[in-house]
Amino acid sequence: MATTSTVETLSNADEAAEHIARQAFADAQVGTVGLELESHTVELTVPHRRVAWNRLGEIADSVPDLPGSSAITFEPGGAVELSGPPHADVWSAISSMRADHSILTSTYRAAGVALASLGTDPLRTPERVNPGARYAAMASHFGALGFGETALQMMTCTASLQVNVQAGPPGQWRDRFALAQQLGPTMAALSASSPMLAGRRTGYRNTRQWIWDNLDPGRCAPVEIGSDPTESWVRYALRAPVMLVRNKEGADAVVTHVPFQSWADGSVPLGGRAPTTEDLDYHLTTLFPPVRPRRWLELRYLDAAPDWWWPALAFTAVAALDDVRVADIAAEAVEPVGEAWDAAARIGLEDRALHAAGHRLVSAACAVAPPELAADMAFLLERVEQGRCPADDFIENVAEYGVEKAFSGASQ
Repeated sequence: MATTSTVETLSNADEAAEHIARQAFADAQVGTVGLELESHTVELTVPHRRVAWNRLGEIADSVPDLPGSSAITFEPGGAVELSGPPHADVWSAISSMRADHSILTSTYRAAGVALASLGTDPLRTPERVNPGARYAAMASHFGALGFGETALQMMTCTASLQVNVQAGPPGQWRDRFALAQQLGPTMAALSASSPMLAGRRTGYRNTRQWIWDNLDPGRCAPVEIGSDPTESWVRYALRAPVMLVRNKEGADAVVTHVPFQSWADGSVPLGGRAPTTEDLDYHLTTLFPPVRPRRWLELRYLDAAPDWWWPALAFTAVAALDDVRVADIAAEAVEPVGEAWDAAARIGLEDRALHAAGHRLVSAACAVAPPELAADMAFLLERVEQGRCPADDFIENVAEYGVEKAFSGASQ
């Protein structure tokens, strides 16, 4: 789904707006799906320590060719991410990710490292092991703006399941963008798997969502979607502060609040030069709203979840947007809780309105699920009827086995 363009210097904010608009949404029929799944890496002999950076890479080099062609990358805290290519339908995306994740998990476990698919690291304190310049600069930027501790938690202690769907035909862009965002609180409650952080109960079902809620709203808050979704995204992106200015050595952190618009129109110089389209493209990668348009739509609000949860969660999110038999039901179900991010993070499905929305949404998705996912969907529906999410299972495992064993077994 990547695009390329010629690098040009931006003369003013209007040129920046035009560049953002050209790549916000792409005219495409719905159906194609991409998945990205992050997992914490846990050294089995010393679970309370993070896996060394060099060791992570060495194990990755030994992973056999993945049948689903997923790419392997690492997050700042050492979490491993599988990024699957676009697939023609949601079942193909899920089955391919399942196969790749199984191979990745078995390879790492054979080397003494478990993969734990949870929204937050429940055991270890925040610590960056990825030496990339981008992440050091990100930490400096967030710290200067007063979000240092929360940003470190986000970068090193969170993991997600990201679902990517097409934007659809132009006439559907606004409604699909809006519905994708309104689904967020309900899906955050359904997927909540992060009740602990750094060895302690946080009091939240979805601590990952709480972390995002407490980061810079200028780049992390939901987009205010007006009648024209492209204009809405352009406005959001131009107002968002510049995080990094790239140079030959890497990137310099911007330690004051400078909206990209101010750099583009020349009122605040950065790096001793005007921004380029390449700078703007990089800026767009530092924006983290719950739904991010990148010609397609990235759904960024699901907690990573164990193997017996995430396929059904992914299918439910996609069915709500791409299946005409589910979309209208989904829109009606989640409309009352479309902005209930705080309740989703705090109590999840214990919130009556979120529980009602989640039950109706999953029931509708179950009715259209392929036979290969019938058992997964039935399991999810049963748990939703019980008002349970992955966080409940994890807490029970912690009570029975202790946090270290529960953490190292959280993908199985």
